[in-house]
Amino acid sequence: MLKHTALHDLHIKSGAKMGEFAGYDMPLYYGEGVIKEHLWVRESCGMFDVSHMGQLIIEGEGVAEFLERLTPSAFQEKRQGKAQYTVLTNEQGGIIDDLIITRLSEHQFFAVINAGCKEKDIAWVKEHLPSKLTLNYMEERALIALQGPKAAKVLEETLQCDVSDLPYMNARESKSPCGKDILISRVGYTGEDGFELSVPPDVAQRAWQGFSKHPAVKPIGLAARDSLRLEMGYALYGHEITAQTSPVEAGLSWVMGKNASGYFGEERIREDLEQGTVRKLVGIKLTDKGIAREDAEIHDHDGNIIGALTSGGHSPTLKESIGIGYIDSNLANIGQKIFINVRGRNIAAVVTKLPFVPAKTKSMKKAAA
Repeated sequence: MLKHTALHDLHIKSGAKMGEFAGYDMPLYYGEGVIKEHLWVRESCGMFDVSHMGQLIIEGEGVAEFLERLTPSAFQEKRQGKAQYTVLTNEQGGIIDDLIITRLSEHQFFAVINAGCKEKDIAWVKEHLPSKLTLNYMEERALIALQGPKAAKVLEETLQCDVSDLPYMNARESKSPCGKDILISRVGYTGEDGFELSVPPDVAQRAWQGFSKHPAVKPIGLAARDSLRLEMGYALYGHEITAQTSPVEAGLSWVMGKNASGYFGEERIREDLEQGTVRKLVGIKLTDKGIAREDAEIHDHDGNIIGALTSGGHSPTLKESIGIGYIDSNLANIGQKIFINVRGRNIAAVVTKLPFVPAKTKSMKKAAA
């Protein structure tokens, strides 16, 4: 039986097209369809139910050092409220999951993990968790995302919460109108300015309905969430990153701390950093008619297989067919002409810079970690 989030009934009442995702019955799209939802996020403010994702609290003395064992990122010097995108690595230097970890206090961190990876992530953390630390999986807690150029305005006008001084990749604890504690993080998966609100389950429906009354807000399903992240070239677990993928070949070397050491898979990852990788993750645009499809082979001019697409589809913003995939590092050059084999037909394409559309996240120099 599929699981339901705290907002499930509201999705049904809104006429959402529902579908299974990571064991949950989730809204794929609403009445206007995927393309209009996608464009609404780019132009106004889209509201997503992402409560299927896992929310964890890891705390205790020495927790920052522990996180530096699980990931190649630096946490000991992170100030309160600062969030870090990172990866859990295994002994072979592959990626168990990608996640965002936020420092709430000196000895307490908040982590958001992918829905499809929750069980293995939690098991991995527990396996290595020192006795002096505790792990709290907040299974019932809801997570609502507001994404788009009007997201800050919506949040301020709905919750009377001033977020003008909250930079990108930072979080702040606040109060809901009913007095319940919530956590507001200026993060997201769309490339737009946006926020994720971690709220108690008994506040979730009230918050969703409150945001829904704002004229700039429309509910958005998971289908548009995927096309939005594709335009940004963001990695999706099980596609661009897997247990066999090195963070280096996935273009995630920037998550590593300057003096990172002692983390799982360090030997392979350092080797990749020093010697380079056989393959690299690149952006691809089709220059002829067709659709870039996941798992499609990538060919060179002579018909040799040089890689494969890990994600692909239509870009509603660019009105072009785009994709992300791994190709031979020697050919991973911007402007390189290639071919995407779709159902036996080679379609002309070109390696292009990521992201496909400019990011519009709100950063502030004074908030650097």
